Amino acid sequence: MIGVLNRAADTKKILEMIYVDGKGNMTQRKIRVVEVRENHILAYCYNRNQVRSFSKNGILSVYPYKERKGVVNG
Repeated sequence: MIGVLNRAADTKKILEMIYVDGKGNMTQRKIRVVEVRENHILAYCYNRNQVRSFSKNGILSVYPYKERKGVVNG
């Protein structure tokens, strides 16, 4: 996981992350990693439209972002 975060910081690629905060709330977020630090990462969160700090311990999953196509009802 750390390798994915470091590469994303270098390449500015957008990631999708499953995250659990300190209160136990689970969220799925679209992020762009700004900096990887010892215990947390700084990332632009597209959900909140701002740079946020995320504890590495709270990151359950991280993977490349894939834009989803809308489903056409017909």
